[in-house]
Amino acid sequence: MANDRTSHLGLPAMDISQAFPQATPASKFPPCVSDYFQLDAFLTPEERSIRKKVREFAETEIAPIIVKYWERAEFPFELVPKLANLKVSGATIKGYGCPGLSILGSALALAEVARVDASCSTFLLVHTCLAMLTISMCGSEDQKTKYLPSLARLDTISCWALTEPNFGSDASSLNTTATKVEGGWKLNGQKRWIGNSTFADILVVFARNTTTNQINGFILKKGTPGLRVTKIENKIGLRCVQNGDILLKGVFVANEDRLPGIDSFQDTSKVLAVSRVIVSWQPIGIAMGVYDICHRYLQERKQFGVSLNSFQISQEKFARMLGNIQAMNLMGWRLCKLYDDGKMTPGHASLTKAWNTLKAREVVSLGRELLGGNGILTDFLVAKAFCDLEPIYSYEGTYEVNSLVTGREVTGIASFKAPPARKQLTAKL
Repeated sequence: MANDRTSHLGLPAMDISQAFPQATPASKFPPCVSDYFQLDAFLTPEERSIRKKVREFAETEIAPIIVKYWERAEFPFELVPKLANLKVSGATIKGYGCPGLSILGSALALAEVARVDASCSTFLLVHTCLAMLTISMCGSEDQKTKYLPSLARLDTISCWALTEPNFGSDASSLNTTATKVEGGWKLNGQKRWIGNSTFADILVVFARNTTTNQINGFILKKGTPGLRVTKIENKIGLRCVQNGDILLKGVFVANEDRLPGIDSFQDTSKVLAVSRVIVSWQPIGIAMGVYDICHRYLQERKQFGVSLNSFQISQEKFARMLGNIQAMNLMGWRLCKLYDDGKMTPGHASLTKAWNTLKAREVVSLGRELLGGNGILTDFLVAKAFCDLEPIYSYEGTYEVNSLVTGREVTGIASFKAPPARKQLTAKL
């Protein structure tokens, strides 16, 4: 009897195309059908070309292989040379081998990758729109010449280390220290949730100057004595992204690798303001991909003798998803135009990121409902997208903190910290 019970254990899973032949899995990605209000009409020929190029790449190169990496929580290094050939690394940076894209062109590229896989989009975001952008905006000419060309070619990979175990939303209060010594600086402290950090060649690290008590930025190299990076395990979202814990114990950084343009947290915030524009397009891409998958699935899947897309309740959910995607797209497009015109404020960027992630959450939730049982399988994208959106909802400013940034702008009152009376009550409790 025991042998009968275990006779089927250990057998490989049936291929999804055999197990469920009525619908096409996400490894064969569907065409884009979510641009209902024809956003392409707002794009320049160059931006349309970028979107087309990246979309084709994501559909043909990322979609067929990404699920196995996501399931194993591994990064798909085989894609790095192919991503390099896209020539989008460096995004808006001009010169130094970077493509010099418009802010909208850069946003579209990251959104198109996110449409198929948010982990690969986040890899590029961290590398390009945080680390490389910091060197471009805040580095010396020598630093730009030394580091940016190889980063643009993806010959070297970078990460951006700001968040700490005790300081996430309150990043400006970070504890990592930089102490001046002969010929350079000694860094001590700890960072957490740092994407790409387990394999990054270049680490952009923020620390508090022990003399001025202000935030400074530094460029560290992989393998520097005193630098230790370990992978964060057990994530349910962005599983291909290799987030790490970084320990810094007396790490020496030469004077030439201190970023001269970062003398306070306000300088760091300037980089975050730009990167938040791009981040606000990641949920757009995720929502588009979920809608496209659902649109095809409900055409193919039949119950009660008809395709699921013929039911009123399915069409109502389609309309809600589609409306959210149009609004998200138009909000993201307008944000880019405000940036181009020099009129974008931190509140604009924060509102767009907060609102787009909120609406994308509704889109992926509706998509999960529409796919029924298959909505919890990574084979049909929606389950993976559902999980991947959750960290994006929180990183680069949680929904709540971004809302407060906008709230401060429209009221003139900062409400990030508890009033003194509430602090006293909390201390008593």
